[in-house]
Amino acid sequence: MTVQGWMLILVFVAVLLALAKPMGMWLHAVYAGNRTLLHPLLGPVERGFYRLAGVDPNAEQGWRRYAVHMLLFQLTTFLLTYAILRLQHVLPMNDRGLAAIGADGAFNTAVSFVANTNWQWYSGEVVLSNLSQMLGLAIHNFLSAATGIAIAFALFRGFARRQVSGIGNFWADMTRVTLYVLLPICLVYAIFLIASGVPQTFSSIVDATTLEGAKQSIVVGPVAGQEAIKMLGTNGGGFFNANSAHPFENPGALTNFVQMLSILLIGTGLTWTFGKAVGDQRQGWVILAAMLVIFLAGVGITYWQEAAGNPNLHALGVPGGNMEGKEVRFGIAASALFSVVTTAASCGAVNAMHDSFTALGGMIPLINMQLGEIVIGGVGAGIYGFLLFAILAVFVAGLMVGRSPEYVGKKIEAKEVKLAVLAIAVLPLCILGFTALSAVMPQGLAGPLNKGPHGFTEILYAFSSGTGNNGSAFAGLTSGTPWYNGLLGVAMWIGRFLVIVPVLAIAGSLAAKKYHPESTGSFPTTGVLWVSLLVGVILILGGLTFLPSLALGPIADHLGMIRGQLF
Repeated sequence: MTVQGWMLILVFVAVLLALAKPMGMWLHAVYAGNRTLLHPLLGPVERGFYRLAGVDPNAEQGWRRYAVHMLLFQLTTFLLTYAILRLQHVLPMNDRGLAAIGADGAFNTAVSFVANTNWQWYSGEVVLSNLSQMLGLAIHNFLSAATGIAIAFALFRGFARRQVSGIGNFWADMTRVTLYVLLPICLVYAIFLIASGVPQTFSSIVDATTLEGAKQSIVVGPVAGQEAIKMLGTNGGGFFNANSAHPFENPGALTNFVQMLSILLIGTGLTWTFGKAVGDQRQGWVILAAMLVIFLAGVGITYWQEAAGNPNLHALGVPGGNMEGKEVRFGIAASALFSVVTTAASCGAVNAMHDSFTALGGMIPLINMQLGEIVIGGVGAGIYGFLLFAILAVFVAGLMVGRSPEYVGKKIEAKEVKLAVLAIAVLPLCILGFTALSAVMPQGLAGPLNKGPHGFTEILYAFSSGTGNNGSAFAGLTSGTPWYNGLLGVAMWIGRFLVIVPVLAIAGSLAAKKYHPESTGSFPTTGVLWVSLLVGVILILGGLTFLPSLALGPIADHLGMIRGQLF
C-alpha cells in the first residue's frame, strides 16, 4: 500500500461527500414535483408526454396500482428488447451483418437490462449491432435507473405522509427522473467523455495500420452516450467486453475517477433526499455514515490484499502486489477502489478482472453484493434496500430495550417487519439455492474455468451478481449456455421485482399510519449508537447467511494460497 493510494481513496470520499447535498437537493426537487432550472426548457416536453399517454401526473396511486403499472411497464419493455435481439439480423444499423441472438441469450439479456443488472454473457463489440446497443440496451439504462429512483421516492412518501393511501404516481416519477435528472447529467457527462477520447459515432469499424504494417479493424460505435448512463444509472453493461478496462470506455485516470464518482453520486444524494423528505436531515446523514463505515472497511481490506499480492509469487522472486488482471494505467489502488465502488452500488462495471484478484480481495465485492448492495447502492435500490434493514434494526432495538419501535415518526409493526424480512430473504434463497444446484449438476459444473474453491466462487459470484442486480462477473465462468442464461435470467428477475413489490407494500402501509413524534419512549435513530446498530444488523444477517458459502469459496481459496496450493 502507498501514500498515493490512500490519498486517492480519501480524496474520492471527500469529493463524494461534497456532492451529496447538491445532488440530494436536486433529487428532492424532482421528488416533490417542484419547479427546477430546467423546467422552462423541459416542462413542455414533460406535459407533452402526459398528454400523449393520457396520464394525469397529479392522480395519486395506491401501492398496488403503483406496483401493477410498474410491472406491466417492465414486462412490455422486456418483450420489446427480446424482439430486437431476436430480429437483429433483419433490423437496420447492422453494418457488420451480425446474426440474431439465440432464444436463451436474448431472454437473459432482455431480463438483465430490464432489471438494472446488465449481466453480459457476450462480447458486445462482437455480438451486438449499433441498433441493439442503443435501442435494445442503452434505453434500459435510463428506464431501469429511473424505476429504481421512482421506487425510492414511493418509499420516502410512505414515511413522510400521514394517513393517506397514495404513494405518488409511477408515470410522473419515471418521467421526471428521466427528464430532469438522468438525461441532463448524461448529456454533459457524454460530452466530457468524448473530449477525453471515448468514441461516439454511428460507424461500426475503423481500419488502422499497426506499427508492423498489418491491417487491423477496430470496432467503434455510440460508446460515450452509453457509457455515461451506464455509470450514472449504476447499470454497468459495457459496449466492449473488457468494460471499463477498455481504453475506449475509460481512457485514463481522470475518466476513471469521474466514473467512480458517478456510480455513487445519485445513491449518495438520495440519503440527503430521504432526510429532507421526512423532515429530519440527521436521518439522511446517519444512513450515509453507516454506509460509509462498511464501504471504507471493504476498500481497506481489498486494497490491503491486492497490495500484498500472492506469497507464492513472492517466494519465486516476483516483487510487488497483485497486478494480474489490472490495467497499468490505473494500478492497484484505483482498481481495488473501483471494485468496491461498483459492487457497493449495483453497477457491475469493472476496470479490472475480479477473477484475478486475490481470494480475500475478490471476497469483498462478493460480500457487497450478498448484502444486497445497500452500501450506498444502486440508484434508488440502495436506499430502499438499506431502509429495509433500518426497519428490522429499529424493531430489534425496541425488543431489546423495551422502547417503542418507531422510525422517523412511524410505528413499525408486524406487517412492516414481515414484508421487510420477505424482501431481504429473497437474495439468500435465490443466491444459495441456484449456486447449490449449479455446483452439483453437470450443466452447472461445465461453467467454471477453475476447479476447487475458486471454481465454486465463480459460480457463487455469478448468482450473487445476478440476484443482486449487479452484473459484474468472475470472468472464469463460461455463462453463455442455456443453463446459466436461463437460471441467471430467473435470478435477476426475482432479485429485482420480488424485492420491489414488498417495498411498495411497506410504503403503502406506512403512508396510511399516523405520525408519532419522537418521545422519551422512542428509540433514538440518530447518533453513533444507531449507526453501530445498523452496521451490526447488516453484517450479522449477511455473515450468518453467507458465511458457510464464503468458507467453501474465497476463504478456502485463501487458506490454500497460504499453503502454496493454487486453483
